[in-house]
Amino acid sequence: MEKELKGKKVVLREQREEDAKFFAYWFNQPRIMFQCGFTEKTDEETEKKYINEYHQTDDCDWYTITTPDGNIIGETGLLRMFPAWHQTDLTIIIPDPEKQHRGYGTEAVSMMLDLAFYRYQMNRVSIGVVGLNTEALEFYKKIGFKQEGVMEQGYYYDGEYSDFIMMRILRSEWLAD
Repeated sequence: MEKELKGKKVVLREQREEDAKFFAYWFNQPRIMFQCGFTEKTDEETEKKYINEYHQTDDCDWYTITTPDGNIIGETGLLRMFPAWHQTDLTIIIPDPEKQHRGYGTEAVSMMLDLAFYRYQMNRVSIGVVGLNTEALEFYKKIGFKQEGVMEQGYYYDGEYSDFIMMRILRSEWLAD
C-alpha cells in the first residue's frame, strides 16, 4: 500500500520512478541548483536511483508533493533521522516559481512537522538554508523555525561564498501553536 498524507492544498505521496522526469528538469535549473546546493547536473536515471535507493533508507522518509488532482509540485522529506537523539532534518523544494506563494509549502512543512513530532516522536527538526536565499529564511521563520547558528562562508556556488544558516524548531514550540 502506497504511503500518502492528504492536506487541503497538497498531497504528500510515496515517490515513484515516473517522478524522476520532473525532478531532473527542475534540479538542473541554475536557481534551484544554487538554492539546494547541487554541484552537479542530474538526469532521469540519477533521480530514479535517488527515488529507488537513497530515499528508501531507514533514516529518512521522503514524499513527492502534489496538488490534490495529482500534479507534481515538489518534494519533501525527513532525513538523517536519529531516533536515539530524537533529532531529524527537514528538506522541501517547490521549484516552480509559479507554484510558490500559494500555501503549498506551508501546508507541506506543517504536515512534515506533524509527522516528525507525532509519528516519529522527534524533539527537534533542523534545516540548513543558504544565507543568500532570504526568501527561504523568512518562510522558515514564519513557520516557527529559529536561527541557531551561522556557518560563515560555509557555502560556495558559482564563484560566490554565502553564509549557511542553521535553523531549528523544537517539539514544544510546534505543539504550543
